[in-house]
Amino acid sequence: MAEIGYTMMCEQTSPGRLVRDVATAERIGFDYAVISDHYFPWLEEMGHSPYAWSVLGAAAQATERLPLMTYVTCPIMRYHPAVVAQKAATMGVLSEGRFTLGLGSGENLNEHVVGHAWPSVDTRHLMFREAIEIIQRLFGGGYREYRGEFFDLDSAKLYDLPERPVPLAIAASGPRSAEIAAEYGDALVATEPDADLVTAFAAGGGQGKPVYGQLPIAYDTDAAAAKERAHRLWRWSAAGWKVMAELPGPVNFAASAETVTPDDVASTVPCGSDVGAVVEAVRRYVNAGFTHIALVQVGAEHQDPFFAWAKSDLLPALREL
Repeated sequence: MAEIGYTMMCEQTSPGRLVRDVATAERIGFDYAVISDHYFPWLEEMGHSPYAWSVLGAAAQATERLPLMTYVTCPIMRYHPAVVAQKAATMGVLSEGRFTLGLGSGENLNEHVVGHAWPSVDTRHLMFREAIEIIQRLFGGGYREYRGEFFDLDSAKLYDLPERPVPLAIAASGPRSAEIAAEYGDALVATEPDADLVTAFAAGGGQGKPVYGQLPIAYDTDAAAAKERAHRLWRWSAAGWKVMAELPGPVNFAASAETVTPDDVASTVPCGSDVGAVVEAVRRYVNAGFTHIALVQVGAEHQDPFFAWAKSDLLPALREL
């Protein structure tokens, strides 16, 4: 049976509300929680983007059993990988072993803020490999050195390490990134129910390891209102990752989505209160080989009714799946 997670969506929610929501998610029975790590929201209408790592520290104290995970953190520009390793290790300690570090090669949207040119995808993959190697070395304890093409590490040591190393979940969207995930990852992260991606991960050494996916939904008793909200807040996703990784700001995502219709969004985002539609969407991930699927409830102000529905109707139906 797949584990069903809850997404703390930083781009649409204030930091205090994110912590309250994840505590509720634990209380009503979600299996784990993930958090996005952004500097910008995708669209101005989303209206938020707090620092994910501050929220994670609070979430670790507000919950007791719920595994926590970044979905995902980019360690190649905005953060040096040595800093990512330090904060991930601290989260491993604070959560008493409940934290997984989800890593990806990032989006221009969040990384350009430090003033460096956004590299080509081939360069990003090379940078990503070096970053992962640095993080893994530091997780091993002791003083560590690294001399790479893109990153250096000078006599660095993490003084606070969890009892077991923080697991790494590596995001992939194609064959090359799936190869990186299989080589370095304890788990795979993907945004679409792509069976070929899961197969490539398994063939490269990821057989039997967890595979994490994510499904946006727009719960509302008024299906038309749900569709309108999904279009207003989620139309950015229609561009696909090859485009989404390159655009530099919310205004660019809004421009790229000018021709996206509410029906276009509703074709990938279940809208309304039909439990069966969500079950079928989750089933596509399960059939593709995913072991974990995190739900995203679109709209910060609609989390409480979503939680009530999830507890009474949705989670029991997904448990049967």
